[in-house]
Amino acid sequence: MRAFMALAAVLVVLFAGYLAYTLFQSDEGGAGKEPGSIADNGKGTNSNGQAGNNKGNTNDPGDKENGDRDPAAELEANVTDEELAKEYDIVIAGGRVVNPETKLDKEGLNVGIIDGTIGVVTSKPLKGKRTIDATGQVVSPGFIDNLSYDPNPLGVWQKIGDGVTANIAMHGGTSTPKQWYSYYERNQTPVHFGASFFYTQARNQFKLSRYAAASPAQSEKLVKDAEKALNDGALGISISLEYVPGISAEEIIPLMELANKYNVPVYFHGRYSDMEEPGTELEGTQELIGYAEKTGAAVHIDHINSTGGTFTMTEALAMIDEARAKGYDITACTYPYDYWGTYLNSARFDEGWQERFRISYNDLQIAGTTERLNKESFSKYQKQGKLAVAYAIPPQAIVDAFKAPYVMIGSDAILEPGFNNHPRASGTFARTIGLYVREQGVMSLMDGIAKLSLLPAQRLEKQSPALQKKGRIAKGMDADIVVFNYEKIRDRSTVEQPDLMSAGINYVLVAGQVALDNGEMNKKIRLGEPLRSHFQRVSETAGALQWDGKSYPLVGYNKEPYVDLSALNEHGYSVSWNDVTHTFEVAEGTQSASEGDPSAAPAKGELMLERGYAVKSGDATVKLLSIGKRAFVPVAFLETLGLKAVNDGDTWTIEE
Repeated sequence: MRAFMALAAVLVVLFAGYLAYTLFQSDEGGAGKEPGSIADNGKGTNSNGQAGNNKGNTNDPGDKENGDRDPAAELEANVTDEELAKEYDIVIAGGRVVNPETKLDKEGLNVGIIDGTIGVVTSKPLKGKRTIDATGQVVSPGFIDNLSYDPNPLGVWQKIGDGVTANIAMHGGTSTPKQWYSYYERNQTPVHFGASFFYTQARNQFKLSRYAAASPAQSEKLVKDAEKALNDGALGISISLEYVPGISAEEIIPLMELANKYNVPVYFHGRYSDMEEPGTELEGTQELIGYAEKTGAAVHIDHINSTGGTFTMTEALAMIDEARAKGYDITACTYPYDYWGTYLNSARFDEGWQERFRISYNDLQIAGTTERLNKESFSKYQKQGKLAVAYAIPPQAIVDAFKAPYVMIGSDAILEPGFNNHPRASGTFARTIGLYVREQGVMSLMDGIAKLSLLPAQRLEKQSPALQKKGRIAKGMDADIVVFNYEKIRDRSTVEQPDLMSAGINYVLVAGQVALDNGEMNKKIRLGEPLRSHFQRVSETAGALQWDGKSYPLVGYNKEPYVDLSALNEHGYSVSWNDVTHTFEVAEGTQSASEGDPSAAPAKGELMLERGYAVKSGDATVKLLSIGKRAFVPVAFLETLGLKAVNDGDTWTIEE
């Protein structure tokens, strides 16, 4: 009995201690936290006990990064009974859905897929012809490799195994996109595909040495070729200055002006990759920034970890930051390896490479083998044009690059027969999550997924409508989806075996069909679609806007009428432009002079472009349409100014 009473006393004390502990924890905010909520240093555990960096986790309605927004609540508010009652082709059930565009990061969500499109995302149960149990796994937008090469029949499956659903050849590409796109459409490739106008290839028509500049006449012809390529679907222009050092500024500037005209980016492999005079990597980076500043065109710096910022990453990023702060559109990409790879017969291995890259023969390894080089073997393999891996990147350079919000992921590789490839051809995307997000905590999972999906889509989507529906997990978006185990995702490919598939990626859906099914490749799924540029041009006016005795022509864009923004200047409003934010501010009662004639119709054939410019009035912000140097605003925007626009067929009238 005494023993029993003693035991009871001990239990009472323990219970009292437990109550005190829980009360204390509640007061301090330690108890009552939802699994996966933000803990110290932004790190916590999800509902399955998995550790992770949850900085920016938006399950908390008070998340300061997103103001008072609750993406999960907004998600449910838009779900209809009709959507819940449907039977979907596929339901991905119970996963941790991450959508970097809305900052949604929530477990226990269901994704309903129908006809290749995401029909709904909700925590409520869904019916599906097939259900994929994603409990304990991350459901992410399909990864987009924007710095790849032609989607050859071997390498595309390595991409699928690495979570890539879109392979875009922006480091290379084609000089004849019409034929290029037609070939890969007939080839039934399993990933979506696109390409740039490859300037190096186009120059070859003149049999120019890589050290020779094009003549003015040749340059003029190349610009015409580039314009035709853009109209045939090329997503931008790519220029490789280090590999073709003869390319001159006189050649580049007209191409940049063309890119600005068509609102597409120019992807650059910079001119220098080292800090040895003459010609340093910082000078090379400044050259590219200078082209953006001179022409206003968008610039993307290829693999800044190996070209442009290798030994001076913080300084290179600071230069880009400064230019971006002035309103210039400059981005970059990196791959998650501290060793680069290229062909030994390229200009990168011109005389003096040891001093430039601070390496020796033994720091080179033939990709796909265990062989390190010496002077004799280097000479032999250089004649053969073999690809060698160079252990020459400071590890901190990769970490610093990842911390820049505008630096995204690009593999700079695709596996080819013979396997003489850098391991990034098979492991780039899994390595980013496994090593730099999970193991090193360099960035949050949200930021990591954004760099793998959303950012590449946004870099190229302004003139490619198909990319506007990729890189997101949301209603109406394309069902290009990756399902992976956060604790197990990692790269397996090595320099010796660059063909090894990544681990931890369980499902990959392309256009709503399962190409990687519970870790098994389904090579019957070949639904890759072309990702092309598409340009709308003025054909005819879409009626007129009558306003206080004046008439302004309207243009139709995506089935909506637009009017010249400067019409507001003639009716008691001022319109001021911010060159950094690319935004017009509209104010009432301080009428300003119109810079153009808003009553003149734009010429037929002029490009209608969404440059990312906006107009703001109070709390209302609307995207603008650019036609030449003129800005057009949706007629519906006028209502945010308190104006009433009444439609009578082709005529709209502002009623006083």
